[in-house]
Amino acid sequence: MVQVSEERRFTSREALIDAAVHRLLDRLPATGLLGGLTEFLVFGIKQAFACLFGGAMLALILATRLWWPEDIGLARYDFLFLSAVAIQLSLLVFKLETIAEAKVILIFHVVGTIMEVFKTAAGSWVYPEPSLLRIGDVPLFSGFMYAAVGSYLARVTRILDMRYTGYPPLAATLLLAFAIYVNFFSHHFIIDLRYVLFAVTAFLFLKTTVHYRVFRFRHRMPLLLGFLLVALFIWFAENIGTWSRAWIYPSQHNGWSPVSLQKLGAWYLLMILSFVLVTLVHRPRSLPTKAGDPSADAAPTPGGILTTAPEVDGSAA
Repeated sequence: MVQVSEERRFTSREALIDAAVHRLLDRLPATGLLGGLTEFLVFGIKQAFACLFGGAMLALILATRLWWPEDIGLARYDFLFLSAVAIQLSLLVFKLETIAEAKVILIFHVVGTIMEVFKTAAGSWVYPEPSLLRIGDVPLFSGFMYAAVGSYLARVTRILDMRYTGYPPLAATLLLAFAIYVNFFSHHFIIDLRYVLFAVTAFLFLKTTVHYRVFRFRHRMPLLLGFLLVALFIWFAENIGTWSRAWIYPSQHNGWSPVSLQKLGAWYLLMILSFVLVTLVHRPRSLPTKAGDPSADAAPTPGGILTTAPEVDGSAA
């Protein structure tokens, strides 16, 4: 695990946003009800900023479901693909995303598209609308749905300055991720090992705690709980996606119905796979302490809305 501060993790545009919001929020009380509400507000803003790519894609999926001109001469799926590329380029041009995150999106697009080709051929789900930009029965925009998960995880890691205690060996997590990916294919032919994978995941990460900076304070959470919360959020987003008929499951052919809760387990495993892939770009960093005091993560620190401080006493902002 990386032990010390790395390169500056924010773009020049993000630094400007940080400075502007820093000037506003530093005037607010640090304690009491208002201090707690400020911390909660900043957490929400940071989460929204981390979801820029995925949020934009989900908004387009909804918008095109509610209104799409039939005579435009461009398939809805093709528009979504071209829009995803445009969003990606815009984030880079306007310096709201790092090159490393763009690489994560590319990796996830490839990994996700391969899975999509297999799963649609197996009848797990279908894309009911026509398009030109596709591989077999899979429109190319679908890979960006996986990329949105990778983009969020990569961005939230640096935006919340995530540090870890009790993190398992990187090699073990890579083996777990590989086994999860293989099981998504192999369970169609042999026994489904997802419950074994759940158990291995619990064994590896049971003692892992993620420590994340919001505004003035660093908070902590069991990493397994964090995995579950993100998977639940993705499950909600999938319900929106299937309602918009961007893709549908066999049970939804005759009308929309909520996605089965069983899919939450699949998203939980896929999210762990995504998290491990992101650690290849943003290596897990240990929690910095003040003079060796493990309790330093609870100390108030001057940090802006997008500030990552290399030390817990907030020497950078």
